[in-house]
Amino acid sequence: MNTKNYFIIGGTGGIGKAMVEQLVHTAANEHASTLTNNDMHTNTDIRVFATYHKSVPDFEAENLYWIAMDICDEQSIKQAADAIKQQTTHIDWVINCAGLLHTKTRQPEKSLQQIESEFFLQNMQVNALASLLIAKHIKPLLAKAERSADKPAIFATISARVGSISDNQLGGWYSYRMSKAALNMGMKNLSIEWSRSLKNVCVVVMQPGTVNTQLSAPFQGNVADGQLFSPAYSAECLLEVLSKMGAAQSGSFVDWAGESIPW
Repeated sequence: MNTKNYFIIGGTGGIGKAMVEQLVHTAANEHASTLTNNDMHTNTDIRVFATYHKSVPDFEAENLYWIAMDICDEQSIKQAADAIKQQTTHIDWVINCAGLLHTKTRQPEKSLQQIESEFFLQNMQVNALASLLIAKHIKPLLAKAERSADKPAIFATISARVGSISDNQLGGWYSYRMSKAALNMGMKNLSIEWSRSLKNVCVVVMQPGTVNTQLSAPFQGNVADGQLFSPAYSAECLLEVLSKMGAAQSGSFVDWAGESIPW
């Protein structure tokens, strides 16, 4: 039996939770199919590793493993990777769904005068640096995945269209825009390095659309009808796009429909 291992960072957030639920549901369906079809010989065993920050989620399922992680703490990231190594020899897909746009006390800046150092650095830590640190410590597990040019291992990170420099026509949101632009550059760098040292891995940054989550909640008033996605719909679209990615597309910046976004 083949085993496909997924690692979802931010498994308790809107999109991350929806991905975990869909992957677990897929695993259950495939298991049921195997039990009812004696002629199947190439079935895949799916295991999902997902992170939480503070409290262990009450969502439980067979082949779902919850792991504590603070994405702002490199030691915590390393410990999470070590915990996965105790359960498996490899990871096939890594998807970082964690992100920061606002806090209880700070909103995205509308002007230069609202720039505040601590909030700016917090955005950089969560939105840009965390993915690089995750890549640093998860690389040995990706290196052991079975992969090919048409079925590569995946390292994906949720970005944002507002991180596109050429697409920026409105300004504002300094910390968020700059941290997502920095994330995009970091992942582009990573795709080049891994094309030399870790073959057949697709590094991709993705825009999930405007999704009905806590992150976007204060800003949904101006969203056009039909353009506010449910977490389940966005997660389904992103997983579908990733399933069609080849190694040649490493270093891409795409949206929920698989369309390229300008840097």
